[in-house]
Amino acid sequence: MILYFSGTGNSEYVAKIIADKTGFFLYSIKDSIKKQEKAKIHSGDPLVFVVPTYAWRIPKVVEEWIRSTDFTGNKKAYFIMTCGDDNGNAGKYLEQLCKDKQFVYMGCDSVVMPENYIAMFNIPSEEESIQIVIHAAPVISQIAKEIKEGGYLHEKKVGITDHLKSGIINTGFYLLFVHARKFLVTDSCIGCGICVDACPLDNIYLEDEKPIWANNCTHCMACICDCPTQAIEYGSASKGKRRYHCPL
Repeated sequence: MILYFSGTGNSEYVAKIIADKTGFFLYSIKDSIKKQEKAKIHSGDPLVFVVPTYAWRIPKVVEEWIRSTDFTGNKKAYFIMTCGDDNGNAGKYLEQLCKDKQFVYMGCDSVVMPENYIAMFNIPSEEESIQIVIHAAPVISQIAKEIKEGGYLHEKKVGITDHLKSGIINTGFYLLFVHARKFLVTDSCIGCGICVDACPLDNIYLEDEKPIWANNCTHCMACICDCPTQAIEYGSASKGKRRYHCPL
């Protein structure tokens, strides 16, 4: 089973390719989280988690969902993380998660995809994004092949910097940056409610036909990138930046 979480399409794109090449069933973690129901998952195939990299770890909201979900059947677990550069020492924490869930850890690999964290970084042009996605194709195919053959995923050697990235820097990232206080809406808002539907945590509601953000935000960037009029900004950090969706 391919279980994926995606805010702007990168992980969904990778998940769909792996599902196509392996024949495994495709399951949206984002849709499950939005339903706010305790999920029960049964799979005869290995569990393949395809998720974005948030500060060199899997998103906390995904880890919390995995921990609260009942899994039966095949307990082999693969992790594929889409990222702008690398996934640091994410494997260390995923291995512990697997121990806690009584999964058989089958490794973690990364797929470099276009940067989409508009709250902090610049977004590549559409042409650059397309080229990055095209270059990712053989990596995705190789990962799918390894999974289908039942092998372990290739994992890079980690160094001190990787430990810091996935450790203290990840902790600081959530403490200092992952909140919704800087989201704002401009006069170009048409009150369509697309941002409300896009939020996996139901953290956005409309008041006088304008979006209001509560305190439960995971920084998936779905709201700001899905807005049809680009009316949503993240303080001054997003101003003038191209909004991103996976181009293929």
